[in-house]
Amino acid sequence: MLWSMARVPALARVYAKLLDLAVPKLRRTALRNLEIAGMADRPEIVDGVFRSVARVLAAVARVPSLNRENIRDIIEYEGFEHYEEAKRRGKGVLFATAHLGNWELSAIAHSLMTEPMHVMVRPLDNRHVDAIVEERRAWTGNNVIAKKDAVRDILKALKRNEPVGILIDQNVGLAEGTFINFFGVPACAGTAFARLAARSGAAVIPGFALWNESTQRYVLKFYPLVEMTGDADADTRAIHAVIESVIREHPDQWLWLHRRWKTRPPGEPSIY
Repeated sequence: MLWSMARVPALARVYAKLLDLAVPKLRRTALRNLEIAGMADRPEIVDGVFRSVARVLAAVARVPSLNRENIRDIIEYEGFEHYEEAKRRGKGVLFATAHLGNWELSAIAHSLMTEPMHVMVRPLDNRHVDAIVEERRAWTGNNVIAKKDAVRDILKALKRNEPVGILIDQNVGLAEGTFINFFGVPACAGTAFARLAARSGAAVIPGFALWNESTQRYVLKFYPLVEMTGDADADTRAIHAVIESVIREHPDQWLWLHRRWKTRPPGEPSIY
């Protein structure tokens, strides 16, 4: 085996632990988010989140050693038939994904196991770290789409029947989104993804690289296609309902560290 995800490299574990210790507000935010969501076992879940972050860091560090021959040592497909169905429709594939499991490895693995894809990203605040991460994202042939150029480039890729992955699980401002029921609490979710799907006619697949503790490997799991109606608000709610259900199955693999419920309906006070 190329390398074992069961033994996350020590440096990645150290970085994750330092992040936890150096930025205590991240743990506080995670605990508050879990309280808002009505989740039990909150301290244990947060500990799992930092272990999950360590696995993400380890995967990014190991990207140069990954290739078509060894990628299946650490990850396997489930639900690939949904991707095949999406491709047969011929109008491109939009992966609705989240900061759940190993979002960096998912695109890298798909490019090695099937075909390169496009990933839309927001640059990291630290430009030196961002340069390293962006290089790794493109290492296996994926195309990184900057958020500022997103719509034009995404539509071109979809017209060629190519796959595009977009992280859609974080808080947005009122001007960008609509309020959805997320864990029973109103959360502002961006509608741009649903609008892109409606404009392009692309097939929409929720997909995540989820850690399987029993096999000590990841599973790149594709869920059934979410049929779009053309109603951006309704379609956004439908996509996020799937995301919530998967987070509930794997709560220690979602990035509870950001203030997901920061934007509140007009007149409602902050809950942080």
